[in-house]
Amino acid sequence: MARIAGVDIPKQKRGVISLTYIYGIGRSRAKEILASAKVDESTKVQDWTDDQIGAIRE
Repeated sequence: MARIAGVDIPKQKRGVISLTYIYGIGRSRAKEILASAKVDESTKVQDWTDDQIGAIRE
């Protein structure tokens, strides 16, 4: 599992869904985060690279 903002997000789910496990982030905000990090929202978390995870954390 990737750990973002102190929350373990599920790696089997798509990125946009996984980010909603973080308190205060809904689907629209998750899409904004992934767009600004240049990560495809349909990619599963397990397929993210360390660089992509770092960009999302910022």
